[in-house]
Amino acid sequence: MISSNDLKPGLTILVDGEIYTVLEASQNKTARSAMVVKAKVRNIRTGSNVELSWGGGEKVEPAQIEKREMQYLYDTEDAMVFMDNETYDQVEIPMDRLKWERNFIVPNSNVNISSYEGEILGVILPDKATLKIVECEQAVKGDTATSASKNAVLETGLEVKVPLFINQDELIVVNTNDGKYSGRAK
Repeated sequence: MISSNDLKPGLTILVDGEIYTVLEASQNKTARSAMVVKAKVRNIRTGSNVELSWGGGEKVEPAQIEKREMQYLYDTEDAMVFMDNETYDQVEIPMDRLKWERNFIVPNSNVNISSYEGEILGVILPDKATLKIVECEQAVKGDTATSASKNAVLETGLEVKVPLFINQDELIVVNTNDGKYSGRAK
């Protein structure tokens, strides 16, 4: 058990059977009342954000989230199949739980899978992903006084805006938090 005073962003906690990740935490103490700790948290299973509060010094149960590196193998009709690199066990994660993550995972790539007491929670994406451009508009000469960009479609189907000098079949780096172009792959 940890004290509510020690809550900080990134910590995972268990409250009423639900697993939450702390997004931000604040403490409020006035002269007449006891300390109140408020935390904005995200439910790992549902993705919804809520605000929870505790009295100062109350005990909160931490949640031990396990992370294992697995290889993405293929899609079934409604799931993505991953294989544990050590035990060769395969797990299926429903596609509806990986809507955003699918934009950055290509076959045979290694990703981290998070789980809690055997329950698969999801995929942990790296900060940046290197992907190939499969379709790209031609650059148009003209007014480029500002940073002009064009549309490109990546191998996963994600559409991004890229600078005019980027061409089809090039590898680019994409930020997985917002899906925006970050630079050329080296």
